[in-house]
Amino acid sequence: MKYRVFVDGQEGTTGLRIHELLAGRDDLEVLHIESAQRKDPAARARLLNAADIAFLCLPDDAARAAVELVTNPGTCVIDASTAHRTVAGWTYGLPELAPGQRERLRAAKRIANPGCHATAFILLLRPLIDAGLLAADALVSATSVTGYSGGGRKMIEQYEAGGDPLLVSPRQYGLTLAHKHVPEMMAHTGLTHRPLFMPIVSNFYKGLAVSVPLHLSQLAPGTDGATLQRTLAAHYAGERFVRVLPLGAPASAHDGFLDVQACNDSNDCEIMVCASDTQAVLIARLDNLGKGASGAAVQSMNLHLGLDEGLGLR
Repeated sequence: MKYRVFVDGQEGTTGLRIHELLAGRDDLEVLHIESAQRKDPAARARLLNAADIAFLCLPDDAARAAVELVTNPGTCVIDASTAHRTVAGWTYGLPELAPGQRERLRAAKRIANPGCHATAFILLLRPLIDAGLLAADALVSATSVTGYSGGGRKMIEQYEAGGDPLLVSPRQYGLTLAHKHVPEMMAHTGLTHRPLFMPIVSNFYKGLAVSVPLHLSQLAPGTDGATLQRTLAAHYAGERFVRVLPLGAPASAHDGFLDVQACNDSNDCEIMVCASDTQAVLIARLDNLGKGASGAAVQSMNLHLGLDEGLGLR
């Protein structure tokens, strides 16, 4: 028996990448909708309810409306939008989050796929809060450098058209300090204060690195860089897609520069701890279209279906 999969929003960046990841799999039947019917609620409802797995690659309001079309209790919805990431009854699609998360994903029929920035941030901080090294009420800041594919089709077209000198240099955004990933960053780390989050989009297609600076004095007494690295390494020991590198600058930091794109075309996240006697910087890098979006969605699908969670993923 083949599992049936439908991608609602198949023409968007995330939807297209999911299709690429599923191509060639003989255990799946991918359902398609005709272009003329992509906005037809009846046609979409028929396919959503025919599917074992329904991926929603839609804007938030459209994703909420799509969920209302699902009446088949056997359909598992995996929503790639921001709409349900902190909503009760939805399971957060990050298997490495905490013990028991994989079991929750296997049982869930409503899965909220994490945001790209949030994935990196949560993977860095959740183990430290759970271990008592970082207090839940700590005041935390984070910077994320990301490729322009995270902005969707319009931003991709803007960058790839070329000729605009404003796009040559990195651009800070989220300057209202109300970035849409912040609520899930709090909810799934346990932080009680909003992190001060500064995302930066740059002139490369994909790849992302989130950096979290910490003063060691704000951590549990006796915590140093080695403690942070050991705690993260212990938490992710045995994980296929999350790797904690040795303490200090990684081997891929050429001439002192970190390669933000080193995890591209994979479902990997690499975590680093760089530290002095008084300060530390935690860094997580991933492909914003891989572990930060489509790869994570396919990983959750595999888990839910009882398959090898890495099936079809590099």
